[in-house]
Amino acid sequence: MIITIGGLAGTGTSTTAELLSEKLDIPYISAGSVFREMAAERGMSVLEFSEFAEGNDDIDKEIDKRQALKAKQAENLIVEGRLSAFFVDNADLKLWLVTPFDVRSKRIADRESKSVEIAKDEIIVREKSEALRYQEIHNIDISNMDVYDLIINSDSFDPERLSEIIIQTLKVI
Repeated sequence: MIITIGGLAGTGTSTTAELLSEKLDIPYISAGSVFREMAAERGMSVLEFSEFAEGNDDIDKEIDKRQALKAKQAENLIVEGRLSAFFVDNADLKLWLVTPFDVRSKRIADRESKSVEIAKDEIIVREKSEALRYQEIHNIDISNMDVYDLIINSDSFDPERLSEIIIQTLKVI
C-alpha cells in the first residue's frame, strides 16, 4: 500500500506519517527531512535554503525524483511531502492535511523555539517562495486540491484520532 501525505508547514504531516508508519508497520519517507538535510549540508536555515532553492530547480527535482523512485520500488510506503501526490503515481490514497494559520504558526514556533510572530512571518515568506517554485518548476498550483482523495483538518483531531480516520478510510478503498 502506498500513501501520500501532504500539507503546508505545521499541519502535522510528519507526525501523521510517523504514527501511521507505526500503526500500519510500513516505512515512510519525508520530503521535509530531505529538504532540511540538504539545507544543513549547505549550512543554511530552512528559510535560507528555501530562498536559495528558488533559483535552483535541481533541488526540487531531486527531492521529487527520490520520493517517486522509492514509491515505485516499494510495495508499502508512506510518502510525506507537499508535492508527493503529484509525483507518486502508484499511490492508493492521497491525503492532504489543512490547519488554521494561527495553529500552524503556534506549532512551528513551539517546534523551532521562536516567537509566534516570527514563525508567522517566516511561514508567509516560505510559502510564497514554495508556491512560486512549484508553479515555475512543475506547473503545479499548490492550492489545487483535485489530486487528493481525502482532505482532513488536523486541528479537529488529535494525532491518534487522525490516524484512526485514515486507517478506517484505507479499509474501504
